Amino acid sequence: MKLSNLNLITLKNKPSDAEIVSHQLMLRSGMIKKLASGLYTWMPLGYKVLKKIEIIIAKEMDKIGCLRITMPAVQPKELWEESSRWDKYGKELLRINDRHEREFCFGPTHEEVVTDIIRRDIKSYKQLPITLYQIQTKFRDEIRPRFGVMRAREFLMKDAYSFHSTNECLNDFYKIMYESYKNILNYIGLEYKVVSASSGQIGGDESHEFHVIADSGEDELVFSKNSDFAVNAEILKEEKNEEFIYKRGIEVGHIFKLGSKYSDALKAKITNQDNNNISIIMGCYGIGVSRMVAASIEQCNDERGIIWPKAIAPYDVAIVPVGYNKNEKIKSFADSIYKKLIENNIQPLLDDRDISAGAIFSDNDLIGTPIQIIIGKKFLDGNEVEIKDRSTNEYIPVSSQSCMETVLKML
Repeated sequence: MKLSNLNLITLKNKPSDAEIVSHQLMLRSGMIKKLASGLYTWMPLGYKVLKKIEIIIAKEMDKIGCLRITMPAVQPKELWEESSRWDKYGKELLRINDRHEREFCFGPTHEEVVTDIIRRDIKSYKQLPITLYQIQTKFRDEIRPRFGVMRAREFLMKDAYSFHSTNECLNDFYKIMYESYKNILNYIGLEYKVVSASSGQIGGDESHEFHVIADSGEDELVFSKNSDFAVNAEILKEEKNEEFIYKRGIEVGHIFKLGSKYSDALKAKITNQDNNNISIIMGCYGIGVSRMVAASIEQCNDERGIIWPKAIAPYDVAIVPVGYNKNEKIKSFADSIYKKLIENNIQPLLDDRDISAGAIFSDNDLIGTPIQIIIGKKFLDGNEVEIKDRSTNEYIPVSSQSCMETVLKML
């Protein structure tokens, strides 16, 4: 992609209403634009990151045998009354009426809808286990949306629901999903912690949260120096002591053992091996896709801008030619590198804008592409280019002939 085609509008100064780093940098780099309180448009740079995370998650879900579906975002009141959550959920539930004055809500979660699917189709233990998942827009009418997409009213989420005939089967799959979530975070390359947690509005018998470690995190995490003990501080029963380590975390994933809470309420039953009629056992597994973008930036940034983990960077390599539109030698070499990168299935971003060198360097650091190829005066004087590693801000001088070889080794 040539940067001139992105219609990228960057901001030099920090927006006054942006409290945390990720919100500031996402607005400044042109990743998102605010429409209203808690509502954001994802622009091309931001959308590419969002889709990369979605693909990573979907591949992992597919690998463990989950089946992808898409459920309606708008849900009828009657389903939520069956689960008794229509009144209990509170004002975060956005309620709407259609032209016939029938009541609906814009789904903040989909336990009721997916349980309705299963109760219609699944009648025997022989049809279980099964896990359905989707990656879809949710809406929660937050009383005070803040921190950009970190706590927005509209957000993208992966939610999966597993159905079992026994608790033993649920426990076995819960462990598989637990490891799958760790695989996702490890692949992206983030520092994280898994902690025991409260089940909150979703309910259930047991749950774990997956937190990206960041000073701006809303949750305090507590874990032991000497054991596997790790919890969200909100459920900590012990008094604080020197054995514990305390860190802030951003919750990006949450998994639950729901038991029969929703299947009891919606009468989702099967015939078991003994020919008895029993409630289906359920698990629920969520990942905040849009929140993962913000959490990654909270952990991966410096005073210059974003430092993307390579797995989710919008582009793999930035080509930064100083004088692209004024010097044919620079333009020709930049274009040749751009073509070679594409031929090697590497996504390049060529900064072909006719702006000052200072603005070019500043914008490329702000955007945070992992590797920058800087083509300027040294190339004109001695066919030398500089390759910048954005994670360390180290400059590596190389000859123009070895440029591609060096970049390929760094990726």
